[in-house]
Amino acid sequence: MTKLLLIDDDKELAELLAEYLQLEDFDVDMAHDGEAGLVAAKAQSYDMILLDVMMPKLNGFEVLKQLRTDNSTPVLMLTAKGDEIDRVLGLEMGADDYLPKPFSDRELLARIKAILRRTDSVAMVKNSDLLTHLDIEINSRTQEAWCQKILLDLTSTELMLLESMISAPGEVLTKADLSERVLGKKLTPFDRSIDMHLSNLRKKLPERQDDKARIRTLRGRGYMWLDT
Repeated sequence: MTKLLLIDDDKELAELLAEYLQLEDFDVDMAHDGEAGLVAAKAQSYDMILLDVMMPKLNGFEVLKQLRTDNSTPVLMLTAKGDEIDRVLGLEMGADDYLPKPFSDRELLARIKAILRRTDSVAMVKNSDLLTHLDIEINSRTQEAWCQKILLDLTSTELMLLESMISAPGEVLTKADLSERVLGKKLTPFDRSIDMHLSNLRKKLPERQDDKARIRTLRGRGYMWLDT
């Protein structure tokens, strides 16, 4: 059974969400402040963490920051409606996606399933476990990516984005295509999720030894992974 950790100080809402998710065959643990949530997240393994932003003791950003030092569990941030800065900051810090409050049960379930699908896709063993391009190697069996013999510290979303990019060198990949392929959702106006995940990925990739760029941004069109 898929195991989730819900960290939210709104106990009434958390109870309702947990009850709904349990009916959908998820095993749900709860914590009602940031400190307790961080302890729970580090005490055992979860398939995914649902993390509220505004909480006592430690807010969601601080929890995510500490979590990402040694944990790549997928995280869905629960943000206040209209607070774009929260969404951008969460993505910059390594969240896999965000969901503005208030949200419907069905929308929450759809986001959870989309994140779990992309995590499962990264974990799937292909005919060849290894995908390589230039100085980058991705092992789909171990869910690891290496560049210049350096193990990259990537989230599952960043790993799937990198895999999508190096699988199509020299091709224009639109943000809409990448959103559906990597995030499992249609691109909506003003959605910067792909931009932020790609920005994080760029920061984690070592410079090419020939000093050439790895990714080209094509304004108004999308992105291209350079093949030479």
